[in-house]
Amino acid sequence: MTVGLFIPCYVNQFYPQAAIATLQLLQKLGVEVVYPPRQTCCGQPMANSGFEHLTQDCNRLFLENFSDFDYIVAPSASCVLHVKQHLHAPTNPALAERTRSRVYELVEFLTDVLKVENLAARFPHKVGIHQSCHGLRGLYLAQMSELNASPFSKPVQLLNMVDGLELVDLDRPDECCGFGGTFCVAEEAVSVKMGKDRVTDHVKNGAEYITSVDLSCLMHLEGILHRNKSAIKAVHIAEILNATV
Repeated sequence: MTVGLFIPCYVNQFYPQAAIATLQLLQKLGVEVVYPPRQTCCGQPMANSGFEHLTQDCNRLFLENFSDFDYIVAPSASCVLHVKQHLHAPTNPALAERTRSRVYELVEFLTDVLKVENLAARFPHKVGIHQSCHGLRGLYLAQMSELNASPFSKPVQLLNMVDGLELVDLDRPDECCGFGGTFCVAEEAVSVKMGKDRVTDHVKNGAEYITSVDLSCLMHLEGILHRNKSAIKAVHIAEILNATV
């Protein structure tokens, strides 16, 4: 099994430690990982702003970089969902369809493909999970609270394997943080208020860390935490699952 490591542009620029943790974690689990150095943005910001017709070059480059791998794995639910839904190649639709089917967010790859049952990880802290909208309602990484259905959570499944980690219960466990990509620019006041509400929920319930499968959400929450001079830290789930101290 050979995995192409897909690192979204904002992760590469602002949170390289999450990318490194993803690589190290996969290698610990015996996966052969290759990082295509020519990869760039997947095109999600343009598509979310109504300019999907300008993403053809992003699609072409993504296929050039990743179409030959057994799996493509990324530490970003929103970027994975975008590729799964919007990667197209007018001249070779079969190639695009096959590539879309091989793209996985890190957590779903660990639970659904590798079927991880044990992790040699330690993170002795109280942690609150932020369920990103793309991960929850797009990739179905956890059950939505508004549904009358049996609960499950793939992030919780993995975090329960981490020694010393204590998950905190939130009052509203799957509420949007308000980031929403370009929404936080177009509707700044609404976005900030939603983010403050999410931070307050974690503070109230004693979290020392907020984690998520989406660093875009964590970046938004981290900004609010810094403005509030809060001691709570935002950390991608890959960093926790890869932690040893």
